[in-house]
Parts: sequence; C-alpha cells; structure tokens
Amino acid sequence: MGLIDIAEVSRRSGLPTSTLRYYEQLGLIGSLGRRGLRRTFGTDVLDRLSLIALGRSAGLLLAEIGGMLGVNGEVRIDRELLVAKAGDIDRAIQRMQAIRDGLRHAANCPAPNHDQCPSFRRLRDAASDRLRHARRKAG
Repeated sequence: MGLIDIAEVSRRSGLPTSTLRYYEQLGLIGSLGRRGLRRTFGTDVLDRLSLIALGRSAGLLLAEIGGMLGVNGEVRIDRELLVAKAGDIDRAIQRMQAIRDGLRHAANCPAPNHDQCPSFRRLRDAASDRLRHARRKAG
C-alpha cells in the first residue's frame, strides 16, 4: 500500500484539506503518519472517502456513516437504517410531487381569483395545517 499526503488526497477526492482533517477528527478516516508537516494516508483512504460521499448523497449523517465504517476498512451496512432512510426519501418525494402539482395548478388555474379555486384553497389549508403541526412539534 502506497502513501499519499493530504494535499494529494485533497486533489484526488475534491475535498478541501479542512474536511479531511475534520473527517480524521471524527474517526471516519485515519492518517498513517506525517511527511514533514503533512499528514499521510494509505491509498485506500480514497475508497473510504467514496463511501462517505455515497452515504452523504443518500442523506446519512456523518455519525451514521461512521457507524458503518469499521476501523479495519470493512463496511458494516446497517440495513434497517438504509430501509428507514429510503422511507424518508419516499415521503420527501411525495411531498415534493404534491408541491409541484400545486404549483402547476396555481399557474394554470382558470379561476379568476385563486381564493375562488377550491383546489387552491385546499392546498393553502393543508400548508397551514403543516405549519401549525411543525410549530407544535418544535415548541
């Protein structure tokens, strides 16, 4: 296994060195030593960073990703977490589709005034209900 310094890891991964140091601080990656003042890593760090990027793109928290990355390079997938995350994404897609459909309806509604449109009023009332629910939940 070859060694590469932090600048090269940064260049190859596209991540700033500050992010690499933060990931190291969290235990997501580990340096193997120093070459002068620069941290050095094994080339396998690039695979680990790819896994971290994959997890982030799926909406996983760094702590959740860290729980799936073993210290010896093995990956321990938390299948229940992935199923739950997929469910979250499904719900987000449904919300976004409803918003998209509402926007299209509002843009094309033939009613002379949106307050006269029953569909628009239902959308407005539903948004108001969600806002009240979010406020109760937060407070």
